[in-house]
Amino acid sequence: MSTATIATAFAIPSHRWSAQDAAGLTPEGLLLYRSNLLGSDLTVTNFGGGNTSAKLVGRDPLTGADVPVLWVKGSGGDIGSMRLDGFATLYQQRLLGLERLYRGVEHEDEMVGYLPHCTFGLNPRAASIDTPLHAFLPFAHVDHLHPDSVTALAASSNGEAATQEAYGGEVGWIGWKRPGFDLGLRLRDYVATRPGLRGVVMAGHGLICWGDSAESCYDNSIALIARAAEYLNARLSSGPAFGGAAIAPLPADERARIAAQLMPQLRGLMSRERPKVGHFSDDAEVLEFTGSRNFRRLAAIGTSCPDHFLRTKIAPLTLDPQRIDDSAYLRDAIAEYRAGYAAYYQRCAKPGDPAMRDANPVIVLLPGVGRFSFAADKTTARLAGEFYGNAINVMRGAGAIGDYVGLDEREAYGIEYWALEEAKLQRLPKPKPLAGRIALVTGAAGGIGAATAARLLDEGACLMLADRDAVALEKVRAGFARQYGADLVRATTCDVTDESQIAASFASCAREFGGLDILVANAGLASSAPLEETTTDLWRRNYGVLAEGYFLSARAAFPLMKQQGGAIVFIGSKNALSATPNASAYASAKAAAVHLARCLALEGAASGIRVNVVNPDAVIRGSRIWDGDWRKERAQAYGIDSGDELERHYRERSLLKRDVLPQDIAEAVLFLASDASAKSTGNIINVDAGNAQAFTR
Repeated sequence: MSTATIATAFAIPSHRWSAQDAAGLTPEGLLLYRSNLLGSDLTVTNFGGGNTSAKLVGRDPLTGADVPVLWVKGSGGDIGSMRLDGFATLYQQRLLGLERLYRGVEHEDEMVGYLPHCTFGLNPRAASIDTPLHAFLPFAHVDHLHPDSVTALAASSNGEAATQEAYGGEVGWIGWKRPGFDLGLRLRDYVATRPGLRGVVMAGHGLICWGDSAESCYDNSIALIARAAEYLNARLSSGPAFGGAAIAPLPADERARIAAQLMPQLRGLMSRERPKVGHFSDDAEVLEFTGSRNFRRLAAIGTSCPDHFLRTKIAPLTLDPQRIDDSAYLRDAIAEYRAGYAAYYQRCAKPGDPAMRDANPVIVLLPGVGRFSFAADKTTARLAGEFYGNAINVMRGAGAIGDYVGLDEREAYGIEYWALEEAKLQRLPKPKPLAGRIALVTGAAGGIGAATAARLLDEGACLMLADRDAVALEKVRAGFARQYGADLVRATTCDVTDESQIAASFASCAREFGGLDILVANAGLASSAPLEETTTDLWRRNYGVLAEGYFLSARAAFPLMKQQGGAIVFIGSKNALSATPNASAYASAKAAAVHLARCLALEGAASGIRVNVVNPDAVIRGSRIWDGDWRKERAQAYGIDSGDELERHYRERSLLKRDVLPQDIAEAVLFLASDASAKSTGNIINVDAGNAQAFTR
């Protein structure tokens, strides 16, 4: 049988514990080391998923006595990247004593209110809902993880028998129960009657296992996950997954083209209440799933693991690849999904439940092309897509041993709208003003471009950086990725005078983030020459970059912005309004750009596209155009002997006697790009420290 007909296999986790790295670590340090090893391996658990614990000894600050303290991953966070302050610390004996207060399943939620009363050491980290699972087990070290291979066992109609067969009785099985206090008690009682177990598969959840030391607990987790993967791989090797292929994947370049075309349309339809950012993936797993015979049936069942559907909603939107060029079809598909979600909410909601959340899909699947995910920010969108990738793996494995089983609708709703989950959402920080907005800055490797990009990133925007200097561009991108996170920053090499490069750059922005909200046309050059010495080549280069380049950039932005509105900011020049000697090509090209902005403001208004201009003057520090002949040429034009004196000359000629910096231009751009200027279009802001000749009125 050819490899094309064999199902994708589960990855086998690597054993990465290093005795050298672990040597000398404190007990708390070993817990953190174990947690980071487990959480940083996505074959072990998904991002933010799972929790780890250790029962350690702590000195009671009131009595001075040594007491048992449960260290357990706190609410939220990710065990792969957390630090020690990510653990909640609680008096173990107080946690065990909570059983006396437990009034039954119908009063489950009130038990969470008691957890803060068990806090050890005034630790502000909130305890997780899974704390009872760790507290009531008698083992010193406990891992609760969501590996795809084990979750596949937990989500199969034949999961219990398969668990027995895979582990030879060394791992137990507990039927579905919502996370919380009752599950902790059930797990304790189950394990107490079955000595010698190495772990338990919890239906719909994943794996919980233990050890006497941090290292033995890690060894046990890795071994159990590997065994599940090997067991499933043996059953998957006999043929294709999901009933076999029905639709072949399109070529990679065609998938990329469709993604760039489709994402802005979907984003526009889903961003009416608040802007969203998209993420696209066409990995082998999603292409195998969406192209299969059983795709639509399985997708409609929904996800099974709470960690999955809390990120993805219980089910995705599936699209017909034959109809995606029909805008009415896309509009109706989104509307139908929203109506279905509202009906789900109405069927399940109870008095006092939180109001219905955003009814738009998070995951959109397109056979032959891939998976799209949309959320309030790029990282959340990417993670949602990855979580649905986990769900696909689970479906594939569950189907190899039985039928895939989704979570009951009311159980799913109970977790999605759980008061405790709502409280977690309410604790999230308020989003930044430009969260969900997507910006593209041309000339982004220069002083004004980089300063502008940084300011937009400060306010939460996603940035596509464009510049023709690939080396300088990568340096800026890498620096921003370190400072703001790689999710928020992409780069595209682009000469704004090349129509094909412009088209490719804007398509890349659409594919990487889902569309465009802000364009800062900043790519520039500068030249100085008397009229008689101004060659046609010099004239055309100025107009090519400063007029035609702005035209091409804006023209590419308009169709993307028409989906949901947007803001275009041209970086002009004082010289666009005030004549200057020996710079006719530069100054007149800048003037053309300013008037182009006025024309575009008229055309874009009906679609909510605002177009404005920032006119800088004498931005010397950090600006690349002053590094070459321009500095010398301008000094000569003003009769100054040295280019080094030019900055003082510009400062002294200004009304305010102040230097103008790239960061000053960035502040003006931010204003014009943000909702603070929502009622401004066709305007000019001069940032020149005051120049009467350039006054706009």
